[in-house]
Amino acid sequence: MSEVTRILESIEHGDPKAADELLPLVYGELRKLAASKMARESPHQTLQPTALVHEAWLRLVGKDNPQFANRAHFFAAAAEAMRRILIDNARRKRALRHGGEQQRVDVENVLEVAAPGDDDELLAVNEALDKLAVQNKVEAELVKLRYFVGMTLEEAAAVLGVSARTADNYWAHARAWLYRAIKAHRQ
Repeated sequence: MSEVTRILESIEHGDPKAADELLPLVYGELRKLAASKMARESPHQTLQPTALVHEAWLRLVGKDNPQFANRAHFFAAAAEAMRRILIDNARRKRALRHGGEQQRVDVENVLEVAAPGDDDELLAVNEALDKLAVQNKVEAELVKLRYFVGMTLEEAAAVLGVSARTADNYWAHARAWLYRAIKAHRQ
């Protein structure tokens, strides 16, 4: 059992000091993922990687007795927390009271790289991703890890417990499915 898994079990059992032990072990990895993700954000992005990690951390362990089965489950939950933070931020910025204006996005380039380019694209991907999750949860999780956290295919495969080849097949299918869903929504 890894140290992270042991600490996650302690958190689950209500040990108030366990979260303090976990943060130093995972902070560097979470910060690296957030920095990678934020480096590919639009230049007008105001959210910083450190703020993204801290907000995700608060959402993950700020609740009473969070439950994580293992390291992979923790990082999947972290990816979901980061995704929700980025989506909330994009929605807030897009709101009219914040000067947001809706603009068409060239869907041909959606998912060409593992990071969203602007708020409209991010929201469109999020909406389509929610629909994909209903049909194929594992593919949706893979997209979250790659698109919202910035993991490589190999890193995401390890977190999901699948081979890199399987992850590659899932990634190809998910990209095609999301492309069709986003294109159909925008027409």
